[in-house]
Amino acid sequence: MNQSGLLEFSIAAVTLLLAQIASAQNSPAGLWKTIDDKTGKVKSLVRISESGGEFQGKIEKLFRDADQDQNPKCDKCEGTNKDQPFIGLTILFNIKKDGDEFSGGKILDPANGKLYSSKLKLVENNKKLEVRGYIGMPMFGRTQIWLREE
Repeated sequence: MNQSGLLEFSIAAVTLLLAQIASAQNSPAGLWKTIDDKTGKVKSLVRISESGGEFQGKIEKLFRDADQDQNPKCDKCEGTNKDQPFIGLTILFNIKKDGDEFSGGKILDPANGKLYSSKLKLVENNKKLEVRGYIGMPMFGRTQIWLREE
């Protein structure tokens, strides 16, 4: 390969790499800090991953006061999640890209064991994630802001 061909190949490789990086940043995949609605404190770390075009999120770590159970179980959950530890629990599943948002899936609130419809939206240069849980229509729910871990 001559120098001209090598330069063209290098430019193409760098362009492809930059496109992959940009695509990854436009995805909810990654590690996120969840924030307690009432206290404003970090509540947990959730790892969102993608497989086959679907996103799912698992709790990786809990931030709890010393007087709280450090390894709580989902005693209010039903089915296969019943009495499963919060850590390792899949709380977000079947989310798919839908335009500028990610939707179509469910989110589990391990505190009450309830499943809600869910949609996600990346905001502020993909550093924050609006996580909306709702029943029926999105207007009947609540939104949490999760912060991307670097």
